[in-house]
Amino acid sequence: MVNFVLVAGARLGAWAWGEVVPYLRAAGHGVYPLTLSGLADKRGVPAGQATHVQDIVAEVERQDLREVVLVGHSYSGIPVGQAAERIGDRLARVVFVDASVPTDGESFVSAWPDGGAAVEASLAENGGFWPLPSAAHYDGEGLTDEQIARLVRGSTPHPGATLTEPAVLTGPLGELPATYVLCVMPGAEPDDAEPDESVAESLNSKRWQLVRMATGHWPMFSKPRDLAQILLNAAVQ
Repeated sequence: MVNFVLVAGARLGAWAWGEVVPYLRAAGHGVYPLTLSGLADKRGVPAGQATHVQDIVAEVERQDLREVVLVGHSYSGIPVGQAAERIGDRLARVVFVDASVPTDGESFVSAWPDGGAAVEASLAENGGFWPLPSAAHYDGEGLTDEQIARLVRGSTPHPGATLTEPAVLTGPLGELPATYVLCVMPGAEPDDAEPDESVAESLNSKRWQLVRMATGHWPMFSKPRDLAQILLNAAVQ
C-alpha cells in the first residue's frame, strides 16, 4: 500500500481528481487529493510559491503518511518537486503529470519564451491573480463539452505570486525517484511529442521513467482510468 497525494494544476483544486480517486482507492491505497492555498475551497487564502510547497509538506506530516507518491499536474509540478525533497524518507515516488518541473532559482513562468512578461502583465491587470481562461482554451485537448464545462465551472483565479516566485531545491531533481507522464494528442507536431529540455535532463537519470499518454493536458478528465493505471504502475517501480 502507498499513499497518493494528488495536486492539480493552476486554477484547480482537489475536486479535479474526482474520477481518478475511486480507481486508486479500489486498489487498496490511501488517496489524499489536496487543494492548495488560494484556490477552490481555499480561495482567499494568501499564497506564494513557498506557501504551496508547505501546503503539500504539511498534508503529508499532518496525516503522518509514509510510502508517499506525490502527484503534481501542470503548474503543481513546481511545488510538488520541491516538497518531494522535503519529506525525506516518507517519499516513495514523484509523478509529474504533463507538468512543469522546478529548477532552483527559477519560477513557473521564467522558462516561458517571453520570460513570463505576458503572465506578469495579466497579473497586474487582474489584482495579482491569473484570470480564468475561456472555454475555447480547452479545445483540441481530447475533452468533451461536459468535461470542459466542469473545468470552467470549477476553476478559480490563481494567486499570481505562486507563478512568479522562484523554486528552491537543495539537490538535482534527477536524484528523486520519478515518473514523468507526457500527454500528447494523436497527430501532434513532432516537437510536441518530446519532453522539454528541463524534463529531458532529469530523464537521463536512471531514477526517472517516461510514460506517454495519447490525450491532452487534462488527463484526469479526459482519461481518468488510464491515468489511474499509470499512477498505480508508478507506485510499484
